[in-house]
Formats: sequence, C-alpha cells, structure tokens
Amino acid sequence: MATESGKSFARRDRLLEIEKKVRGWWDEKDVFRAEPCEGTPKPGEKFFGNFPFPYMNGFLHLGHAFSLSKLEFAAAFHRLNGANVLLPFGFHCTGMPIKASADKLAREIQKFGNPPVFPKEADSVELQPEPEDANSGMPPEKFKGKKSKAVSKSGGQMFQWEIMRSVGLSDVEIAEFQKPEKWLTYFPPLAMEDLKDFGLGCDWRRSFITTDMNPYFDSFVQWQMRKLKDMGKIVKDKRYTVYSPLDDQPCADHDRASGEGVQPQDYTLIKMEVMPPFPPKFKALEGRKVFLAAATLRPETMYGQTNAWVLPEGKYGAFEVNDTDVFILTERAALNLAYQGFSKTPKQPSCLAELTGYDLIGLPLKSPLSFNKVIYALPMLTILTDKGTGIVTSVPSDAPDDYMALQVLKAKPAFREKFGVKDEWVVPFEIVPIINIPEFGDKAAEKVCLDLKIKSQNEKEKLAEAKRLTYLKGFTDGTMLVGECAGMKVQEAKSLIRTKLIETGEAVMYSEPEKRVMSRSGDECVVALTDQWYLTYDDLEWKKLAEECLSQMNLYSDETKHGFEHTLGWLNRWACSRSFGLGTRIPWDPEFLVESLSDSTIYMAYYTVAHFLHNEDMYGNNKTHRIRPEEMTDDVWNFIFCDGSYPKSSKIEPSILNKMKQEFTYWYPFDLRVSGKDLIQNHLTFSIFNHTAIMAKHHWPRGFRCNGHIMLNSEKMSKSTGNFRTLRQSIDEFSADATRFSLADAGDGVDDANFVFETANSAILRLTKEIAWIEEVLAAEASLRTGPPSTYSDRVFENEINIAVLTTKKNYEKCMFREALKTGCYDLQAARDEYRLSCGSGGMNRDLVWRFIDVQTRLITPICPHYAEHVWRELLRKDGLVVNAGWPTADSPDETLKAANKYLQDSIVLMRKLLQKQIMGSKKSNKKGAPAATLTEEKITGLIYVNEQFDGWKAECLNILKSKFDRNTGTFAPDG
Repeated sequence: MATESGKSFARRDRLLEIEKKVRGWWDEKDVFRAEPCEGTPKPGEKFFGNFPFPYMNGFLHLGHAFSLSKLEFAAAFHRLNGANVLLPFGFHCTGMPIKASADKLAREIQKFGNPPVFPKEADSVELQPEPEDANSGMPPEKFKGKKSKAVSKSGGQMFQWEIMRSVGLSDVEIAEFQKPEKWLTYFPPLAMEDLKDFGLGCDWRRSFITTDMNPYFDSFVQWQMRKLKDMGKIVKDKRYTVYSPLDDQPCADHDRASGEGVQPQDYTLIKMEVMPPFPPKFKALEGRKVFLAAATLRPETMYGQTNAWVLPEGKYGAFEVNDTDVFILTERAALNLAYQGFSKTPKQPSCLAELTGYDLIGLPLKSPLSFNKVIYALPMLTILTDKGTGIVTSVPSDAPDDYMALQVLKAKPAFREKFGVKDEWVVPFEIVPIINIPEFGDKAAEKVCLDLKIKSQNEKEKLAEAKRLTYLKGFTDGTMLVGECAGMKVQEAKSLIRTKLIETGEAVMYSEPEKRVMSRSGDECVVALTDQWYLTYDDLEWKKLAEECLSQMNLYSDETKHGFEHTLGWLNRWACSRSFGLGTRIPWDPEFLVESLSDSTIYMAYYTVAHFLHNEDMYGNNKTHRIRPEEMTDDVWNFIFCDGSYPKSSKIEPSILNKMKQEFTYWYPFDLRVSGKDLIQNHLTFSIFNHTAIMAKHHWPRGFRCNGHIMLNSEKMSKSTGNFRTLRQSIDEFSADATRFSLADAGDGVDDANFVFETANSAILRLTKEIAWIEEVLAAEASLRTGPPSTYSDRVFENEINIAVLTTKKNYEKCMFREALKTGCYDLQAARDEYRLSCGSGGMNRDLVWRFIDVQTRLITPICPHYAEHVWRELLRKDGLVVNAGWPTADSPDETLKAANKYLQDSIVLMRKLLQKQIMGSKKSNKKGAPAATLTEEKITGLIYVNEQFDGWKAECLNILKSKFDRNTGTFAPDG
C-alpha cells in the first residue's frame, strides 16, 4: 500500500492487521481477567499494579501512554513469570476542567450562535483569558465584562468550539458538550477503546468513572471522608490557601493551568506611616492614617531601616483597609489582602487614589522599630511589581541590594536630581549595625559586596550570590545586637519580633502565591484566608506514620525518595473542599464538594470490588441490582477494607460480602503504582497519608515508580506548536507495538524521556523483518544442521541466549525497560546475526534457532505483545498464549566463553584494520602498480595472543582465525 507521496505503509499495516487478530484471541480467552486464588498469596504469586486515572476532558495522549507503559510492561512481565496479575483502569472526572469547559462552550454558543461565527479580531471578544491548554471555562455569573485573549487557530489559543472541532467533532456533536454529563459519557469509552488497541492487559470489568454520576464510587468517597473526619484528620479552620477569585474557591493543583505545586508565601507587612502634611495627590486621603505597606521576610532587620524603596514608573494605589487605615501598594497586592480580610468590603479592593512611584518619592515615613525616627521613600529601578507589594524596606547593613542602591544614590548627585531626590533624604543616613554574623561582622552586606567587588546594581549574579551568603549565614549564625532580643540568635528572634509587630498593630500578616498561578478558568490566583475543611497533613503523629510507610516502600530511585522526603517536610494542611465543579458532596456539609485530589487517595482499593458493584458498567448502572448503592453503608465499607466486624444488618448476600472482602485481602496491598514525578508533591504523598490512616499496616502501599515527562523528537510536547500526538494518532501512524517499542526506548529514569518518531518507524521495520526472517528460516528448516549444539559458534550463541534471559529478567524486575529492550532484543538479535555469519557454509543448528525464536519472543512479549503472540501461535505453532507462557529457563552464563568470544571478535576487527593499513601502504609504495604484498599464515598467527585464562578455547579460536583467512587474496572471508 502506498500513498500519493510514494511512501509505503505495507509493513505498518501488516502490524495493525496482526494486532487486530491478536486482540480477538485475547478477548476470546478473556486472558486479562483477574480472579483471586484461595488463601494468602506468597511473595511473587500475585501482582497488583495501578496508574493514576487520567482526567477525562479529552483524548489520551503519548504523555499518558508513557507513564502507563511502565506499569503495563511491569504487569506483563509478572504475568509472563506466572504471577496472578491485576491491572485495572479508571477514569477521573472530578473537579473543575470538565464543568469549566462545558460552561465556556455554552457561553460561546449564547454569544456567537450555534454553530458560532467567531469574529476575526479576538481582541474585540468579551471572553475570559484562556490558559495554555484551553480546556477550561468559568461560572456564567462571573463572566461579564472580562476581556479576552482567546485567539483563532493561527494564534495558538482557541475558542472551546474550535478546540472541539480540532479533535474531529462535528458542529452537531459539539453542541451537546454544553452539558458536563456529555463529557463523562463520551471520552471514557473512547479512552477505553484506545487502551484496548494499545494492548493494555487490563481487567476492564473493574473500570469506573468518578463523581456522583457513579453512585457506588460516590458512596465510597463519602465513607472515606466520614472516616477521616471521625479520626480527627479533617477539621474546619482558617488557613492561607491559593484561591481563584473568578471561581470563588480554592485552586488546588489539578485546577491550575500553570503553577502546579506553588504554595502560599507568608510575609510580614510593615506599616510605614506617611507623616503629614500630605502632598496634593493625597487630598482624598486627608483624615486617614496612610501607610506605605512593605512586605518583608526579615522583620528582625527593621531596626536598621534607612529608607523605603519604590519603583518610579510603578503603578500604585491607596486602598482602604478599614474605616481609618489606608495602604499604599500595588493593585495585585491589594487584591490578595482583600481576600485576607484587609479591605473595607471583603474580596473587593477599594482604591481611593491612583498613584505612581514618582508620587511617593520623598514621602517622610515613620517606620516600626527603625532607629531613624524619619526615613524617606526613594527610587529603586529593580523593584518587581509582581512580587510583594511594590514597596520595599531598605536595610543596607544586611541586604546587598539595599547597600548598593543607597551607595549609588549617595555617590551620584545627577541620579538624585533626575528623580527629584533631595540630599537630606539620603546623605545623612548611614548603615545601622543590627546583627553580628561570624565571618561578616556587623555590616554584612557591605563586607560581602566589597569582597565580591560588586560595583553596580546591575551585577545581578554577584548580588544574588551576596544575598545567598548574607541571608543564609544571618539566619543560621547571626546574633541580634539591638532591641529586646539583643544577644539572641536570629532564628529565635525572628518569630518573636514578628509576633510583637503584629500584636502592636505595626504590621499585619500577608501571604501571596510563591509564583504566578493561573486557574483553568483563566484568572490569576491570589492567596485567601479561608474558613473551610482541611486535611491535617501537618499532624506530627500522622507524618511519622507516613514516614514509616515510605521507609518500607520500593521507590526505584534516590531522586524519587528525596522528592517524597522533601514533600513530607513542607506539606501542611490541605484544603479538601470546593464549591465549583464535579464530584462528591462533603457528606456533613453538602454545600461543598470533595476536592479532586482528596477523593483520589485510596481509590486503588475500590478496584478490588468494583466489578461486584458495577456489573461491568463504568457508570455504576448495575442492571442486576444485586447490590444497591444505598446498601454500601459505612459498616460494609469498614468490613471490606478495615477489618471491621461483619455488618449483620446489611441486606447484601453474605456470600457476596465475603467474596468482596476476600478480593480486597488477596490483592491488597498494591505492589506498584506508576506515575509522573509531578504527583509526588500531592497525590502520591496524600495516598501514603490516607492509607496509613485508614488501612492496617499490612495493607500499606509497597511501591511507587515515578518518571519524568516525555518529549517528542527532543522537543516539548505541545498542542500549540503541533508537536503533539494522541495515543490513537500514534497507534494509527506507527501501530501499537511500534509505539510501545518507542515508549520503552524513550527512557527509564526520572529525567524527561524522548519519544522519537524514527525509533517507532525503525521498530516497524525491525518487527516485520524479524517476522520475515522467522518465516524464511522455518520454511527452510530441513536445511538446518541437526543434532545437539556442538561447534564453538553454537556454544557461543547458546551462551549469549542464556545471558539475555538472565540479564533481561533483572532489568524487568528493576523496571528498567529500555535496558530490557536492549538486552532482550537489540543484543540478542545482534548475537543471532553474529552466529549466522560465524556458521558459514556449515549452517545454523536447528535446535538453537528454535530456542532463539522461542526465547526472543518471550523476552519481548511485555513490550510488543501482539508481535510476540503472532510469532508464538502462527509461526512457532505453540499452544496457549505467549502472555502467560512463562519466562524462559537458562543455564548459568559461561563468562570465560563470553570473554574468549569477545577477544576473538575484537581480534578479527583489529586484523582487518591492520590488513587494510598494510594494503594501503603497499599501494603507496608500489607506484608502478605491482601486486600488493600478501600476508602469510605465519604473519597472521604471529598477531595472535591468547591469555592463559582462555586456554580451553585457545586452539579453537586460532583455528577459526586460520579458516577465515584467504592466503591468495590476503583477506578474511566476508563471514569471518
């Protein structure tokens, strides 16, 4: 088959045909159905692996497939080894993205028609800005008056309707997606079909979707939340939380278009009072207390203030905090404060006057703790208005930036004149020693700047190093010289000074996101002080249990282990409730939904019993009604998962109840969970916490394997650039097995991996050529040499097969699939090719050829199961299915033989090089064209040195070399 471009797809299409046929065999035998055996399984007898269920707001892509492939390869390996394997798969629909996208689509239809006719200029469209992935929307009541950044296909970001069109949906179909339920019924079945075509060895009876659309899973989540609350693990509290003003609810990691993992950063907001008389620009502020509000992480240094810094071109405002106080700061900071209780109207900043930094320069200030009774606002050109409040305190004794900026102002009258800075605002102010730091003294910033020879504010790298040295040393080793905490270590004094400043009203608490966070609804998030439900992940006793669980787990890499340890170190209370989106209602407070990461912590246990509840329907539509949702009471869940007493009042048949409990106790704990490393900081750590709280110790997780993201052809995978493939596209383009082959080859570590299209294309060629070779060899089987392996080449090849069996098994056990592909495919096939050449006219040994085909088929089965199944049944005519045929046996490798053969092959390569050099030299010296000198047998044998450790193989190696040398031509035979 060829296209108009002339490129043939016959090999790819052959693989696709094989895959379709093999899936029929698997379905016929129901080979991936997982049933528990009697009794408690011994180590290695069962394998339960799972994967974080993907979010169903679109199609599965190669990023999903890459992480999933690690689990699939591991499960297939254990199945091949004879283990009873459970690999289930669910579909996540909880949270904001689906609801937001559906709402967004509805607004587009309302505004632009059905189907919509979009304007050419996106800037004229009254729509909310879209995040990069554009799978989002917002509540209709919060939509009015927002300006759009949505652009057409050529501009990167698109309308939701255009996104739906781009994935092949018709206009008639798209209109149906205004209802969130459509997403839940459309994408999960398609994802299931894609995974079946991918060859996933899944027990699909256990699949489910989340949200209250599935009443059984809804019951499971409600039980879990009630249990945690009864244990004191869920409490109501006021906490600083990353928050979406547009959605009017906390914005957890899964709700973010960008900024995943970003936490609130707490500051002390210093109230620097503006002293009267006020300038004309401040006329609207007369009768109020007006403060420049500066955010600092170092309240203990306020004794040494010499001035405040403002950005001359910066935009500021005077915002009402209450009836008397006004804060001057950036609008962004004012919005954060408004969500923390510092605005006249909650969540709504009230600006009394718009100002610039020029309006603030020269304002006299009375600042808390400062030894200078009056300081002045001065210009600094390096202030960032997207961090803090845009107002900065200046402590040149301990802050290198402040020291250099003050020196510039003092040394350059022209610079002062440019910004209207009077001499008396700057010149009289000297460094005030406040902290003594060993090695740096009591003027640390000055010393470090001099030591590093910093001469300008523009030397950013040197200043960054100066700050690192002074801030770290100041905190760990510094001693206070002044104030009530004089003589105390800085790390002890910091919190005391901060508390006193807040208690006296000279400062307030302030928090903002560490970095910019964009919600999926398209707005920039703030930090809000919210009264809501929290999981107490900061509880020390609970953390100890999590640490104990972690210490017993197989994490496969030190980087993964360190990631978990770091997360356990900083993880605090986690907001587990929300008000917008899809999901399960908080059972005791139904105004709120369970947050999407908090309903997904122990659901792996749900897989063990899901098929009893759903009757093979992922939505919980149990047609037999053997168990009704309302019959899944807390007592029933406790009996199944928590060794609770038998629920005598339950209407569920005792035999079914006992079978459900048996399933759980057989399969649990799960042996492996595979995930991207970005989930270490939330979902995976939450899973550890909640398992230790709810489950008995012998049911705690056994293993997490984390991987990095995947690139396509060495570039970031991105829809906007077109460097993107869905799983379906990859299967259609390369076949399932070639896709799996390339995923295995992409990389094994925690660093980002690389899916290379050329590798996938090469896999198509390799697999189809191997099939053709096997067919050719089997057709000419009568010409093969019979009898037991006897020659040196036979013994070398047999040894290489044994090596491949044992090393590949070790690689699979360590989940090093790229290495398994190398040892079980590349290296083994290379050994076969060497064997073919070395046999020469004598031919290959039939038994060895059959063993090679058998072994190589089994070794590659976890990665290319369709190819392997075809070879197993159609070519080798074996009984049963290769996916559970058993791992091949092998004798212990003969390392001496391996080394001897390596010596032989290296010698042949060396001799060829020497021969080529001899011939080229002879040609140069014989200008008349006389025959080049030939090498005699004596010359050849004179080059051979065999170490004593090889004495058993010495003579045979020498004879092989002799047999391959042609004395007439002075060359080695092509097959030598």
